[in-house]
Amino acid sequence: MARLTKKKKEARAKVDKNKLYSLEEASALLKEITYTKFDASVDIAVRLGVDPRKANQMVRGVVSLPHGTGKDMKVLALVTPDKEQEAIDAGADYVGLDEYLDKIKSGWTDVDVIVTMPAIMGKLGPLGRILGPRGLMPNPKTGTVTMDVAKAVAEVKAGKIDFRVDKTGIVHAPIGKASFTADMIADNANELLTTLVKMKPVAAKGVYMKSIFMSTTMSPSISIDTKIG
Repeated sequence: MARLTKKKKEARAKVDKNKLYSLEEASALLKEITYTKFDASVDIAVRLGVDPRKANQMVRGVVSLPHGTGKDMKVLALVTPDKEQEAIDAGADYVGLDEYLDKIKSGWTDVDVIVTMPAIMGKLGPLGRILGPRGLMPNPKTGTVTMDVAKAVAEVKAGKIDFRVDKTGIVHAPIGKASFTADMIADNANELLTTLVKMKPVAAKGVYMKSIFMSTTMSPSISIDTKIG
């Protein structure tokens, strides 16, 4: 078992494992217990009282974080020639079609989000085995399959993220960087949590939001009070 460093011990000592923190308290505490030399990501994990195996309890959606993710999202726009300039002007990092489809077939997936048009989806079907496991397959529900390519690209660049509950009933999402102010972290977390509350499936019974944990890269996790809003 790896030995805890002095800084890790100090970080753990600052977190009361028996306390449910408010978003504001947790966001401020995260900045105190993050000792990485790089700008660590802030992540949130929400356990929901749903059965993701049932279609009527699947929770999936998008949210635009007020302060962005702090990450420069690499966007690939797979579009027809008449839409290329639109995608470029909106800030897409890679724009094209067949040449990128060939690159993906060869294993290239060095992007965070792929935006495309409805007419192109047929060409992406065969690439599902490559894109699906990496969460890169465009989907109309997340706004990444659309004729308004410019809007989709701009929203991703501005901090729009998509999320979905995994097979264990947990939603994992990045909500910022450790360099953000505590208020910025709290604002972003609140936006995601409020969105999740609004998306509660009618078929979900009992307690919906079971637990919320927030952490930065390599920091201890902080338990958040589930009574929000």
